[in-house]
Amino acid sequence: MSFDFDLIIIGAGVGGHGAALHAVESGLKTAIVEGAEMGGTCINRGCIPSKALLAASGRLRELQHTPELGIQVGSVQADRGAIAAHAAQVVEKIRTDMTRSLEKLGVTILRGRGRLAGPQTVEVQEEKGSQTYTARDVILATGSRPFVPPGIQVDGRTVFTSDEAVRLEWIPERLAIIGSGYIGQEFADVYTALGSQVILIEALETLMPAFDPDIARLAQRVLIKPRQIQTYVGVLAKQVIPGQPVTIHLSNGETLQVDGCLVAAGRIPVSEGLGLAELGVVTDKRGFVPVDSRMATELPHLWAIGDVTGKMMLAHAAAAQGRVAVENICGRPAYMDYLSIPAAVFTHPEMGFVGLTEPQAKAEGYSVGTVRTYFGGNSKAIAAGETEGMVKLVFDKETGLLLGSHIFGPHAADLIHEAAQAIARRATVQELARLVHVHPTLAETLEEAYRRAAHSLTAA
Repeated sequence: MSFDFDLIIIGAGVGGHGAALHAVESGLKTAIVEGAEMGGTCINRGCIPSKALLAASGRLRELQHTPELGIQVGSVQADRGAIAAHAAQVVEKIRTDMTRSLEKLGVTILRGRGRLAGPQTVEVQEEKGSQTYTARDVILATGSRPFVPPGIQVDGRTVFTSDEAVRLEWIPERLAIIGSGYIGQEFADVYTALGSQVILIEALETLMPAFDPDIARLAQRVLIKPRQIQTYVGVLAKQVIPGQPVTIHLSNGETLQVDGCLVAAGRIPVSEGLGLAELGVVTDKRGFVPVDSRMATELPHLWAIGDVTGKMMLAHAAAAQGRVAVENICGRPAYMDYLSIPAAVFTHPEMGFVGLTEPQAKAEGYSVGTVRTYFGGNSKAIAAGETEGMVKLVFDKETGLLLGSHIFGPHAADLIHEAAQAIARRATVQELARLVHVHPTLAETLEEAYRRAAHSLTAA
């Protein structure tokens, strides 16, 4: 049977883009389908515009602390419109560059909403009607969208999700954020820097429940208390009514009235309307598409990557999944190793983490050892006046195997990659203790941690 393409990818986010580039480099005739903006959530409504906003909030915070370095500055004013314009310009440039990179390599871009019309057939609903294309293999890369819990009314103006928050159309005097995960933490950083009084509402019993407990506690001490962020823990926002003011009815019986409310309660897959059920592909109860470690679905020649799988909802994880899927399509066996994929929260200071948390390692049956080192004792951090923070290692006391690394402090998002590489090659703390780092650098906090961990094993 002849096909129009070797590979069709539905969704042009970071995962789909990465898969398309790798497919073309592998000699596959490739098409990518996108019915909205090229770049998906990350480029248009997620990690890229939010980091542009965080860059602004970070500069504001730096300027507030210049007297500690002997530098005096005058009054600093934040221009909301100019900050939003900067974020929009960054998005436009990256989106344009992404599109050009695909076109330059010969990827066919099909503009329209794609759905599966058969095992190896994709129907693209375009402005002028629908067109049908065939491919030997199809990758679903349709991403996710914000989850809005029952009882919350979103009007996009006074009650909004991260999709609207990145446009920074106004600065609420009092802002409630529902959810204390990485999205909630990053926007709390942005809005407090711009002058908002922030209230965090977390339904689970601890703030930042997905983080290692030591990192979460330190982050609360550094990010939440000094910024006078009010917190509700183990409390549901049962009803949120837009307006001026926004009215929030909590499960503890309290009623809050605020100027704005950001809903950061997680994300759900964009899997409806793709024709999966008609082909016998069963999603889980939340709508995620099940895949194996090769990124294959239960249907031959159908693959899925990125947020729609629910495996690890990060842009760089989606790109890695795309490369793994293409490798397998080309007959080169490849598998995902989620343990070694790092993640970061771009607050000020940052958080970076990879591998298992201490509770996760204990739950998996390891004989768990931990060490902690602090930026307060690091020469580079002291010189820069950035001494808040900690490095925590989680390792197996029997073998020395590094299981996880969790960093809260300056440039944590960059520092975490060394530990990620170590976990990827299944290194032990004894091996890592032999590494030599440049002095003075922030990375010496990791070197000290490796040595303490190795010493704890020899001393036992």
